[in-house]
Amino acid sequence: MAREFKPQIVTANDLLLGDVIYLTKAGNWSRRHEDAHVAVSADQAQTMLAHASARQDEIVGAYLAEVTLDDSGTPHPVHFREAFRTRGPSNYFHGKQAEV
Repeated sequence: MAREFKPQIVTANDLLLGDVIYLTKAGNWSRRHEDAHVAVSADQAQTMLAHASARQDEIVGAYLAEVTLDDSGTPHPVHFREAFRTRGPSNYFHGKQAEV
């Protein structure tokens, strides 16, 4: 029995800066989780991942991450690891943590 598909986004790390980034609907990269384009089917998710993975001159380690959507359609991380990645480095106060 096939597993039920859940909405997914593509995430990776910026090749030069190392920041966590998300693939947007326009095909660009954003550092904001809420800007991520949400795949609503397995085929769409795999197409987005293939598109991202082909851009090795920009990113490292692209993969799909499950999300939930609120009433406005904004994606939210499902797993702790992804929620942690939205907040930036934890070794000291800088990056995205300083902006929150």
